[in-house]
Amino acid sequence: MLDLFDSLKALLQEETARVDNIVFRLHSRATVILLSACAILVTAKQYIGEPISCITDGTIDKDSVNAYCWIYSTFTVSRHLTGIPGISVASPGVGQALEGDEIHHHRYYQWVCFVLVLQALMFYTPRALWGVWERGTVRLLSVNLDNPFYRDEWTKERRNQLVEYFAITNLHTHNFYAFRFLTCEILNFCNAIGQMYLLDVFLEGQFTKYGPAVTAFAIESRPFQRVDPMTRLFPKMTKCTIHTFGASGSPQTRDALCVLPLNVVNEKIFVFIWFWLVFLAAVSGLAVVYRMIVFSQPWARVYLLRATAQLIPRSQAETIVQAFDIGDWFLLHQLSHNINPIVFWELVNELASKFSGKLAKEKVFSRFVKVVDA
Repeated sequence: MLDLFDSLKALLQEETARVDNIVFRLHSRATVILLSACAILVTAKQYIGEPISCITDGTIDKDSVNAYCWIYSTFTVSRHLTGIPGISVASPGVGQALEGDEIHHHRYYQWVCFVLVLQALMFYTPRALWGVWERGTVRLLSVNLDNPFYRDEWTKERRNQLVEYFAITNLHTHNFYAFRFLTCEILNFCNAIGQMYLLDVFLEGQFTKYGPAVTAFAIESRPFQRVDPMTRLFPKMTKCTIHTFGASGSPQTRDALCVLPLNVVNEKIFVFIWFWLVFLAAVSGLAVVYRMIVFSQPWARVYLLRATAQLIPRSQAETIVQAFDIGDWFLLHQLSHNINPIVFWELVNELASKFSGKLAKEKVFSRFVKVVDA
């Protein structure tokens, strides 16, 4: 069975450069792997069995009945959902349908695999978009600088190149880089919320309350007095009405009792997806708030810079934050996750020294202008 999941190994491979954060990876890697694995699982007939198996009176070929009921859907009767199996009903939702009874037709199970794949693609889209926008910038700047034996690569020439890149040639040019990352984080948040409503439409308006309903039913002391939300949404046994012709050509109607073994897996998959989407929406919302605070508050950027480049004085961190735009600081912060900590510490010290001289000259010049104007 593990051979079925070999195609997911590519998502588990370590990237050459880390250009996102843990919340981003929960969307683009963990969730994509989860949804892809579920899609593979629900299509693996050799481990779950046929998706539908119907019982009739034997006058119609069984394979034909299975194909007919799979294509044209099966149904349950709401009035029989609270019945006791084996006493008042054959199975929850399976019983005689009278005039005026509420009938639930179940067609969505034909599309579960496709919806799971679509979800996986939607969760990966922001990461793919960020990959296009990022253009390997961090990878190019950090190449070979994550090595413990960094002295072979961290030469004076390489250090001067990085300092010049941040302090001279590309200073104040990275704001779009930072705001594009924020855009992708907002897309992750919107996607997690939107997926809830997408599945709610797909599952006939029953998904948004599915998780709490299953939890409440699980702790119910008298479950037969309430409708099992799993049985309502993913019935394991249903009815199917088949219309045929008799020997004389007159229309005939036959009932079939259909077993849906795939719903044993579906009901648990979608319970987990409900809780997972709620978790993703919560952490993604917090990630967006965190990013906005960092981008809008200089003290937050000073704190994070001192946390990544340990032991640097606060004055040096404030000097860099004052000299850098948001995008410059964000790229430097991205770089800190991909290079040796000692290399990053030395780089920050060099930048602080360079900007300290610049700021001192700017202050002297501004004072001179004030004196002249006076």
